[in-house]
Formats: sequence, C-alpha cells, structure tokens
Amino acid sequence: MSPYGLHRVLEPAGVLPQQAQRLDPDPTPRADEVVVNVEKLNLDAASYRQLREEHGTGEAVRAAVLDIVEARGKMQNPVTGSGGMLLGTVVAVGPESPLGLKVGDRIATLVSLTLTPLRITDGLAAWDGEGEQVPCAGTAVLFGRSIAAVLPDDLPDGLALSVLDVCGAPALTDRVVRDAGEGASVCVFGGGGKSGSLSLVAARRAGAGRIVALVPTEREAEAVREAGLADEVVIADARDPLAVAEAVGTPVDVTVVCVDVPGCEHGAVLATAQGGTVIFFSMATSFAAAALGAEGLAADVRMLIGNGYVPGHAAFALNLLRAEPGVRALFESRERQTA
Repeated sequence: MSPYGLHRVLEPAGVLPQQAQRLDPDPTPRADEVVVNVEKLNLDAASYRQLREEHGTGEAVRAAVLDIVEARGKMQNPVTGSGGMLLGTVVAVGPESPLGLKVGDRIATLVSLTLTPLRITDGLAAWDGEGEQVPCAGTAVLFGRSIAAVLPDDLPDGLALSVLDVCGAPALTDRVVRDAGEGASVCVFGGGGKSGSLSLVAARRAGAGRIVALVPTEREAEAVREAGLADEVVIADARDPLAVAEAVGTPVDVTVVCVDVPGCEHGAVLATAQGGTVIFFSMATSFAAAALGAEGLAADVRMLIGNGYVPGHAAFALNLLRAEPGVRALFESRERQTA
C-alpha cells in the first residue's frame, strides 16, 4: 500500500491521485486507509462558479457534478482542476492508519476532493445545485498521508465546514505578515469572502499596521465595514489592474488574493510594494500570468502559492471565528443566504 494512494489510481498508472484521470472509490479500506460516510461536499468557489457559468441552472450543475464523480471516481472540475472538501462520519479505519481517527468521528477532510476517492449513492437528490455546499450520501477514502479535522462540538456543521474549507489562507497570512515585521501593510483581495475575511483578522493579529480590504461591490464593502475588519475598504474589480492600483493607493507590503475569478494577477502585482509579497489563494490563478506580469512590470515581488496546508491551520481558523464576532457574523450571513 502507498500512503499517497497510488494503489487507488486506475489510469494512467504511476501518477499521484490528484493527477489521475480515474480513481478506484471502492469503500473497502486498505491497511492504512479510513473510509467515510459522506454527508456533505463543499465545492471550492472557483469550481462552483465555473460550473454555474457553464451550465446555468442548478439542475444542470447537479448533473455535471454527478457526471464528473461517476467518470473520475473523485470530484475534480476538468476546467479549473479544483474540487473542494467534504464532511462525513468515519465508518472504517484500517489497522495501520496513522490519522488518529476512530469509527464514529464526524470529520471534515482537509485534503482536496481532487485526490479523494469518492462515490455518490443518492444522485445528489437533496441538492438543488444552488450553492457550494452539497448534501449527499456516499463514501470517500482517506490515505495515510491525508489530513482531516474532527468537527468541533460548539459550532454548527455548515459553519465549521465553511471555515475549514479555507483554513489554509489565514494561517499562511499570519506567517507571512509576521515575517514582514511589525506594522506591515496588507491588502486582501476579496476581503468580504470566507478566506478573505479570515485573512484580514489574521493579518491584524499578526501585527499588521495598515489593512486594506478590496471588494467588488458597495454591498460587500458595507459588510466589511460593519464587521470592523479593515482600516480601509476600497471597491474595485480585481481583474482591472489600473483600477486596483488607484483604489489601493500606496502599495502594500503583503497582498493576499482570495477571489475566485481569473485575471487578478496583474492587479495584485501593482498593489504590492517593491520587495513585498503576494500570496495567491485563488484556484483561478495563472502561474504564467503572475510570473510574466511581474516581469513585464519590473516588479521585485515574492509570489507564493497558498497550498491550503499549514501545520495547525484548522484550529487556528476555528479560533479566529470564535474570537472575532465580526467574522462570525459574515460567515453566518453567508450561511443564511445559501440555506
């Protein structure tokens, strides 16, 4: 058995599960595997947006997700390459599993659906296709090198899932802002969203000085102001580099990109001071656009790809939610809107 799940790859042979075209979702656990009864999927924002834009109606989106999982044995959007994560209950644990989980644990996976063997058994009958959280029945398999968090008792499942879906963003923001030094200036693209709002409070707690939230609409701007998450809230289309640069004004030391649309790379570069850092958390980010854009703008900036994993990231994000009423209010508002 491979702790990376190589034995679950059906085609092409010899690649890691995330690169595979098809995985084996058989729910019989191998020695180091954990099997989960799935209760809910959480599609990543970029993937859901793309599916909705391509297919239009919720019914068509539901059919598209079913087709992907049936064909691939996992949920990996063929356009964005991204997937999401899931919530469920552990039903089997192999004798050599190192994850520390036990039968009956209710968990959220902290590895992507793009590498998680998955079966859906109810045809997504309870999902109308109108939101990123997908109630469903099925099974999933975790490998020896997978990551999962036991769901907290003090938070509703949907709220915890929303936080855990993006927990890598605030944890890495915290690390980078601390490295930048006390009083560093920070701009978060998408500051009204899940990862963006958590990243704003992470930056503040890490010692940031000037904190700017960039959002696309006045409605989001007002929500961020009411939550008290930033010193400045500016409105601009993150895909318009000149509008971004004008809105942000003096470039910042750290820019955090948490929007789910392509084309934000050049604006992020222009918003960042020479010698500063850009963190890209969006699955819609283009490496070529970021690298060549920085070169073309003669920008000496460090660019990081947020990979979703920082040790302790789950507990860190959940504690931010518990400690920051403004962030919790934003998350709960999103929950109500998608209920």
